[in-house]
Amino acid sequence: METAVKEYTFKDFTSDQEVRWCPGCDDYVILRSMQRALPDMGVKREDVVFISGIGCSSRFPYYMDTYGMHGIHGRAPAIASGVKLANPKLSVWVITGDGDAMAIGGNHFIHVLRRNIDLNIVLFNNEIYGLTKGQFSPTSLVGQKTKSSPYGNTQPPFSPGELAIGAQARFFARIGGNTPKEMTKIFIDAEKFNGTSLIEVLQNCPIFNDGAYDEYTNKAVREDKQLFVEDGKPMIFGKERNKGLILNGLKLEVVTIGENGITEDDILVHNAKEKDPTLHQMLVRHKHPLVTGVIRSFNDVTLEERKEAQTKQVKADSNFKKADDLFFSGNIYNVE
Repeated sequence: METAVKEYTFKDFTSDQEVRWCPGCDDYVILRSMQRALPDMGVKREDVVFISGIGCSSRFPYYMDTYGMHGIHGRAPAIASGVKLANPKLSVWVITGDGDAMAIGGNHFIHVLRRNIDLNIVLFNNEIYGLTKGQFSPTSLVGQKTKSSPYGNTQPPFSPGELAIGAQARFFARIGGNTPKEMTKIFIDAEKFNGTSLIEVLQNCPIFNDGAYDEYTNKAVREDKQLFVEDGKPMIFGKERNKGLILNGLKLEVVTIGENGITEDDILVHNAKEKDPTLHQMLVRHKHPLVTGVIRSFNDVTLEERKEAQTKQVKADSNFKKADDLFFSGNIYNVE
């Protein structure tokens, strides 16, 4: 018989290890947001597992008082898949970075999303390699000067959201690294989602790529530069809450409520649960404002459910109900 989940506080998920990230790094915000989210997820501490690859973010399992594994570069999704399939009751979290997930781990990343295993991925995206001291990453911008591109990066960046939705991700959220309240809520939503969830955190690296997202995340401009979407609510933003998105042909357009006859009823209402990803992809691509929040949350059959249904069907269709049925199914003879 299942025992009730005890009431936890964030301290129950805080390990005794010294947190060793650079001062001012958003990793601290992500860590504390997760520790504050876990008590509201309704899971036992002994049923929580954090698995990481290689990178600054990959220290994460050490700082959580749960089970965890510090894996190898890019392979955290593969390890997490095995853990979840071996013990489906576990709450499994992959902690990764833009380099770990989309460079050496790119193949594992897209396939775990495609398969839709019931686990959660938190992608720390600082658009740089931080642990190895500042080389360009798969999300670094064209022209960005780094230790490995002193004259400017020449490679176009991946968009994690576009890549994820293209790989059939059913849940995608994006959030600034300096918004712990919203981040905590998104972590809880991700855990409750049945399937693979991906949360991209726009994480500032104060040492090697400081201010990468200031255009959107600086507190002075955040309300005007970000549109935080919520399922079932109109896509309204701005300090005065008077701007919103409409669909003009095949493009999203920013309008001002009260101008040119525009009313709140004209503003698009966010539907995160829509199966067709077309509008979700448009929201991911939109830059002015940048769309944050849970952009996509479409419930679909998980890999575990497909496997279970297949196993039941094979058993139902089989002529063999026990091992002896198989052993004696062909020509047999008795040895006198």
